[in-house]
Amino acid sequence: MTFSIVAFDPDNGDLGVAVQSKFPNVGVSIPFAKAGVGAVATQCYCNTSYGPRGLALLENGASPEQALAILTDGDPQRDYRQVGIIDAQGRSASFTGAHGFDWAGSLQGRHCAAQGNTLAGPGVVQAMVRAFETTPGALALRLMIALQAGQAAGGDRRGQQSAALKVVRAGGGYGGFDDRYVDISVYDHPTPIAELERLYAIHRLTYFRSEPEQLARIDTAIANEVQQILHARGFYKGVVNGVCDAELLRALRDFMGWENYDERIRDDELIDLEVLADIRVKHAAWLQAQGHAA
Repeated sequence: MTFSIVAFDPDNGDLGVAVQSKFPNVGVSIPFAKAGVGAVATQCYCNTSYGPRGLALLENGASPEQALAILTDGDPQRDYRQVGIIDAQGRSASFTGAHGFDWAGSLQGRHCAAQGNTLAGPGVVQAMVRAFETTPGALALRLMIALQAGQAAGGDRRGQQSAALKVVRAGGGYGGFDDRYVDISVYDHPTPIAELERLYAIHRLTYFRSEPEQLARIDTAIANEVQQILHARGFYKGVVNGVCDAELLRALRDFMGWENYDERIRDDELIDLEVLADIRVKHAAWLQAQGHAA
């Protein structure tokens, strides 16, 4: 009913799970992860206790193989379960019960493990691992590309319905208060992986902090442009003169909070170019709407 991948990024310690299924709202029952500990995907008549229990076992020193053995040995329905586990050392393990719907199985790769049931064939997990291993970049992107590859290889034989993406990082959540770096769920959609990618783009702009290479000084041209936009939106009352002063910075801060760029608000004379690009797009849409309204 499902295919998933658990993975680890040795470059920064990120851990994550990505999953797609012909079952609604898989995000509440399949992916579990904890920064510095590991990630678990529990599926196929899933036993949701495997998530927190598996993470607790890893945190107390069990290997993924040992954790799987403990979880499944005490489960009378183990033959109907499927699980993938990875730890913060990149070690992984998978379990597929004897009564999983064909095709059911798994494949471990470098810092990842893919597993699935009711699949078109073993090519699904093979494609996922290959895509993950050969794709550079952020863990979240690699996980989504692995889902794409699994779907392209046939995916769930019953079709698509929901998907989820979870990546944990110490202090990676909103405001740095928790580890929920990425936590996105598509409840019900005809193309849930594509929808997951769309939502990730929104999440990235809203919740991620600015990359240093994306920061630029607010020069005369940018200041003039931002003043015009903020003046039109009612946030800036000063003169449009291309000067980056305290009044402009205060107005920009208020506007960024209004537009949900909270994590990219700054206290200096720099602006995030990704935010500026999004402001331009949204302002153009706002102007068009104003024109239609008139």
